[in-house]
Amino acid sequence: EVQLVESGGGVVQAGGSLTLTCAVSGLRLDSYVMGWLRQAPGKEREGVACITNSRGTAYYSNSVKGRFTVSSDNSESKVFLRMDNLKPEDTANYSCVAGPNPFTILSGPPRPDYWGAGTPVTVSS
Repeated sequence: EVQLVESGGGVVQAGGSLTLTCAVSGLRLDSYVMGWLRQAPGKEREGVACITNSRGTAYYSNSVKGRFTVSSDNSESKVFLRMDNLKPEDTANYSCVAGPNPFTILSGPPRPDYWGAGTPVTVSS
């Protein structure tokens, strides 16, 4: 059974930082592109970042580029999302996902193969 369990969300002031962690079981990180989606209340789900573990290449949506950093530790089966200079518009539920390629996470409606329940992030102004 594949499980993706997120942690690290919380409440932070604008300009602050948070690091989200995704603990993965039931699949090999090097067989998938791992990433993060978010969904704010009343808005569509949005892919924000992903990493190709075969080469460690990271991709980001324009809305978070330069502020968020995605990484992974294959030996511990974990994926991370470091979020700096947070803005109120970053408030959302953040879910860890696994997909066959970056396009299934960042392009158009996200359509990963697996995703977790998410962890909420609230950025106060």
